[in-house]
Amino acid sequence: MSEVFIPIILFLVIGIIWVSHIYFRSREKQLMIEKGLSYEQMMEFFKTKRDPYLMMKIGIVTLFFGVGLGSGLLIDRFTEIEEWVPFLIISMTGLGFIVSFLITRNLDKNSEL
Repeated sequence: MSEVFIPIILFLVIGIIWVSHIYFRSREKQLMIEKGLSYEQMMEFFKTKRDPYLMMKIGIVTLFFGVGLGSGLLIDRFTEIEEWVPFLIISMTGLGFIVSFLITRNLDKNSEL
């Protein structure tokens, strides 16, 4: 019976996230208008706010997540110890975040030169 609520809760959470994103984005624009920024200044602010390496960061973290999941499942199959799967997923994802941070920091340093 409880499996019926999973899609309902999923759509509710996605809807709440979507509505709150729209609300906070419009609130941010309202605050910028109240501060007296022109349209050109607002557009320049939004252009500088974007991260040029976002997709690379997501790719690196996803790659490390997949490696952690795959190696955890392989170790689980051969050792019958189920704790390897969550351990390797979490640790490899954390390692992916660290590697993506270091790579983007290096790219930022090289682009400043």
